[in-house]
Amino acid sequence: MAIEDDIALLEGVPLLQLLGREGLRVIAISADTRSLNEGEVLFREGQFADAAYVVVSGRLRVSHENPERSAKPGHNEEVGPGTLLGEVALITDTKRPATAIALEPSAVLRIPRVIFMRTVESYPESAVRLAETLSARVSATLGELEGVRRRLDAIGTPAGGR
Repeated sequence: MAIEDDIALLEGVPLLQLLGREGLRVIAISADTRSLNEGEVLFREGQFADAAYVVVSGRLRVSHENPERSAKPGHNEEVGPGTLLGEVALITDTKRPATAIALEPSAVLRIPRVIFMRTVESYPESAVRLAETLSARVSATLGELEGVRRRLDAIGTPAGGR
């Protein structure tokens, strides 16, 4: 793929588009393209993650197998072009929460954390947009968890009150 094609693909990824066109140019130039054969494993659940991947072509199955690591053991999801896999690995040390396997010949762009972080540092306005977006996500997740806590508390309360 040409750099302009890579930039266009990356612009379609909500988190990455926050970097702006120039930031995406840096990412596109620095990203590695990896081809996968049908059945080939991109990464396995529990592996150390130092990069994220954007699906360029093909389809991958993302599955959560370990019940201790996932709220959805056995859950499978098919993803295709434009999907960002492993976005948390772009900002912090983490382990893969799932396994990704190519369902057909596929290609991905590998975005190393170090490149992503250098790009964010080089474009402070992008860093602000990224921080605002991630903060909103964390707030939304905390709100959802609070709702779950309230429902669990209601289940645990005996009929007639405390």
